[in-house]
Amino acid sequence: MKNQIQKITQRHKNGEHTGIYSICSANRYVIEASIRQAKADNSIILIESTSNQVNQFGGYTGMTPKKFMNFIYGIAKRFGFPAGRIIFGGDHIGPNAWKNEKSENAMLNARNLVYKYAESGYKKIHLDASTPCKDDPKNQPLSPEIIAERSAELCKSSEEAALKKFGKNNLPIYVIGTDVPPPGGALEKLSTSHITSKSEVKQTIEITKKAFISNNLESAWERVIAVVVQPGVEFDNSSIIEYNHKKAEKLSKFIESYDTLVYEAHSTDYQTETALCRMVQDHFAILKVGPALTFAFREAVFALAKIEQEWLLKNNTINVSNIIDTIEKEMLANPKYWKPYYTGSSASLSFSRKYSFSDRIRYYWPNPVIKKALDKLIKNLSKKPIPLSLLSQYMPMQYYKIREGELINTPTELITDKIMEVTGIYSFAA
Repeated sequence: MKNQIQKITQRHKNGEHTGIYSICSANRYVIEASIRQAKADNSIILIESTSNQVNQFGGYTGMTPKKFMNFIYGIAKRFGFPAGRIIFGGDHIGPNAWKNEKSENAMLNARNLVYKYAESGYKKIHLDASTPCKDDPKNQPLSPEIIAERSAELCKSSEEAALKKFGKNNLPIYVIGTDVPPPGGALEKLSTSHITSKSEVKQTIEITKKAFISNNLESAWERVIAVVVQPGVEFDNSSIIEYNHKKAEKLSKFIESYDTLVYEAHSTDYQTETALCRMVQDHFAILKVGPALTFAFREAVFALAKIEQEWLLKNNTINVSNIIDTIEKEMLANPKYWKPYYTGSSASLSFSRKYSFSDRIRYYWPNPVIKKALDKLIKNLSKKPIPLSLLSQYMPMQYYKIREGELINTPTELITDKIMEVTGIYSFAA
């Protein structure tokens, strides 16, 4: 039985300019906005988590795969969105979270991880065994053969769990390939971006297929739907490399020779609507987005914080949240999520912490002190509704929607609508 994403990619292979976008975030407000987008579109929604984010030990979110699913289902239930229209995906599932351990132990953890993902009901899994472990050769990438063999090991573990739990008619689909931009954006200043070559794609497909067949995974190979490639889109702290159809044309046309495969594109954040539409047309039919969504969330929170200062600072009955200063203080106190990514003067670092496209703030929203400040901001602006003149100044798009009767003037609705500016672009493109 084809799963719902397989049906979409098959329609694409049959000539339709259709695809799907993947929500790569555990931010509650982002998930709420994404579910509301899918509800408005009457579509399915694909939500993915990484091995660092969600794993059998909790990851940095503190959630196992099952807990993450229940977290999403809880949000969906509040909005009346059917659980059956939510597809869960595992992104970069492999030994990356244990790369500082020897390969034997790292791969054991990775196999257990993918088993838990499949057993829990994840139906789309990106097999990524490209990360070198402690005892692998230093200062060089792993050979394609080792990557393929380890990917097959992971697939075998996934198949075992899914067969045992769901039976042969409800098995996962797989994505292979590892040629991606750095997660969360590039560290160095960008002027151009690498594009995967046709020979690299062919090698990935052929070597991985061989490894699957030698491990008796022929059935699983039939459910490999996509190859991860670099189509030449990327972003760093302050700039964006725009998609260039002409430069990616050879790569785009190459996948047409395969009956069931499309491309999966990572780090498509901040691309224009026109570019994303063209990417889907050019067979980059699975579009991954993450930081652009939390960037929009941050924009909404900062706009509301500025409104709060203008509207309520001199109100003697209300203590303002001071959320922007609170975030800065907490980021300075715990710099591990931003320090490796930002360089420059103290003024430059301060600017990057707030406004970088890499959006390292996204790791700090679960911080209890910041969460308390956000709750206070929302409570304050719920008690004292925002004047339209201030909304016009700081959130003009939302101001017009309120005037048109399309949006309610509450802080949470304003935040959601700001995030849906991004989900709406991906929805249209896909």
